[in-house]
Amino acid sequence: MIRRGRGVDRAGLVAVWAAAVLVTASFVAICCGLFAHGWSGLSLKFLSEAPSDAGRSGGILPILASTGLLLLTCLAITVPVGLGTAIFLTEVVPCGHRGGRLVRRSLELLAGAPSIVFGLFGCALFCNLLGLGFSIMSGALTLACMILPFFVKAAEEGLRAVSPELRLAAAGLGLSRQKALAFVVLPAASYALCGGLVLAVARALAETAALIFTSGYVDRMPRSVFDSGRAVSVHIYDLAMNIPGGDKNASSTALVLLFGVCLLNVAFRKLTMRMMGAK
Repeated sequence: MIRRGRGVDRAGLVAVWAAAVLVTASFVAICCGLFAHGWSGLSLKFLSEAPSDAGRSGGILPILASTGLLLLTCLAITVPVGLGTAIFLTEVVPCGHRGGRLVRRSLELLAGAPSIVFGLFGCALFCNLLGLGFSIMSGALTLACMILPFFVKAAEEGLRAVSPELRLAAAGLGLSRQKALAFVVLPAASYALCGGLVLAVARALAETAALIFTSGYVDRMPRSVFDSGRAVSVHIYDLAMNIPGGDKNASSTALVLLFGVCLLNVAFRKLTMRMMGAK
C-alpha cells in the first residue's frame, strides 16, 4: 500500500514537472519566433516615428501613445470601481448575503463573456448611445468592463487572506474601521492587489476584438481621450492579417508589446515590495 502511494506521488510529480516544462517551452518557442522575425526591425527610429506605407515602414510612436492613453484611462476607471467592489464583498456584506451573491454571479458572467461580445456592447452603448464615437474613451470603458472581474476577484481574495488578528490589533489600538482598512488591511493585501492589476493590464494590452469596434483603426497621434486611436494589439493584427508585406513590422511590434508587459510586471513587483516594506 505504501509502495502504491509512493508510485502515485511520483506520477503526480512527473505530471506537474511535465506541465511546467511544456508551459516554459511554449513561451520560449514564441519568444524565439518573434526574435527571429522582428529583432532586426527594432530601433530607436522604429519607436519614435509614425507608421508609413500602411504600416509596412516607419515606426509605432502614435500606436504607443494611443495604447498608453488607453491603458491609463482604463486603469483610472477599473481600480477605484474594482477596489470598491472588493471592499464591499469582504468588509461590508456578510458571507452568503443575497446582494454579495448577485455581485459575484454578475462578475462570473462578465469573466466568461467573449471579447467580441464586449466589443459589440461597447460599440452600441459607448460609441452610439452615449455619443462617444470611435474613441480612446469608448475603448477604455469597454476594456474596464472586461478586466473588472479579474481585478475584483484578485482583490477580494487578497483582502480575505489578511489575518483577522491584524484587524483586531488595529481595533485594539483605537483605529476606526476605515483607518484600519486604509493603513492596515490594504497594505497587507498589496501583493494580491498588484498581482490582480498585472493580470488585468496584461489582458487589456492583449485585447484586439473589443478595441476594433470601439477605439478604431486610426494610426495618428491622439490629441485627447476623445480621439480615435489604434492600440498595439490592433496594429499587430492589422499588419499580420490585412497588410501584405507587414509581417516583419508586426513581429517587431509584438516584441515591443512583450517587452512592455515584462517591464510592467517588474515595475508592479517593485512597487509591491516597497509597499510591503521589503528591501
